[in-house]
Amino acid sequence: LDHNDGVIATDTAHINVHEAGAIEATGHKVLALPNHDGKLRACDIRDYIADFYRDDTHHYMVRPAMVYISYPTELGTIYSRDELEAISTVCREADVPLYIDGARLAYGLAADGADLSLKDIASLCDVFYIGGTKCGALFGEAVVTRRPELLPRFVSLIKLRGATLAKGRLLGVQFSTLFTDDLYCSIGRHAVALAMKLKSGFVEKGYRLYMDSPTNQQFFVMPNDKIDELREVASFELWGPKGDVETPVRFVTDWATTERDIDELIAAL
Repeated sequence: LDHNDGVIATDTAHINVHEAGAIEATGHKVLALPNHDGKLRACDIRDYIADFYRDDTHHYMVRPAMVYISYPTELGTIYSRDELEAISTVCREADVPLYIDGARLAYGLAADGADLSLKDIASLCDVFYIGGTKCGALFGEAVVTRRPELLPRFVSLIKLRGATLAKGRLLGVQFSTLFTDDLYCSIGRHAVALAMKLKSGFVEKGYRLYMDSPTNQQFFVMPNDKIDELREVASFELWGPKGDVETPVRFVTDWATTERDIDELIAAL
């Protein structure tokens, strides 16, 4: 991207909400569009890009030069193959790279109803990354592209940003292990299965869903007094500012979550 270029993302996107302005600190800007259950829509991207170039003053505006989505989204929802194909088509028509944040990729691929494979993602976007840290790796993520020309002097930029590993082979060993004997996908299935059990437990006890997520992130609306009680025995987070009476909360299962963890949490409710 040129120095003053912007990145199209949803208003709920991780880079727009939970990165403390890291994108803007690099000289770029997040161009936030309304989310639809956490997702971008192809038609909104097309309209935004078209409107930008129809404006006679666009030379004084931040150019939409990349599209950012995450799979799953920040709200735990997933894109269908049709949705991702539509976004990919818009991006290629506009010559705008499509980047997929895959921090929780394993859990998206394992979700009930998911119809995207790793190969589909690799073919439909320009750059994506395979999350390792949230799947049990001690550190690191794997950046993947079929268009290396989009990442000129990538190694130099890693050095510039202070992220060069003196023992890079240790990062490689982790991903080699994660992709041996279907481990990466089995981690995803494990966490999603426990998340569905967690969801059922909350719903059976009368709590309503804030967002119906098929992945390892589960969102519920809870009375504030119950939140305070449950925080004594469980780790979870408020999803946004605390309300006067009740507040949305997020629970996340992962590679380390056990059946016993879920049973004890549901019993504590």
